[in-house]
Amino acid sequence: MSNTPHELADEFPDLVEKMHALKAEDARFGKLLDEYHDINRAVHRAETRVEPTDDAHMEDLRKRRMVLKDEIYGMLTR
Repeated sequence: MSNTPHELADEFPDLVEKMHALKAEDARFGKLLDEYHDINRAVHRAETRVEPTDDAHMEDLRKRRMVLKDEIYGMLTR
């Protein structure tokens, strides 16, 4: 499990430095990154059947991850 899909650094490689800077200066942004990471990890663990879940829960996780990613991207591009 060395490469978890949908890592933000892979999704937005040109914004990695800005992500680090914004995380250091904005606690809310840091919390969003942490929440994204936690949900992304849960999706990956479910997809690889390390922690299986039902379809409805998987869909909820994926939707939440998408909402977080959109919010993070919005903050990065303002």
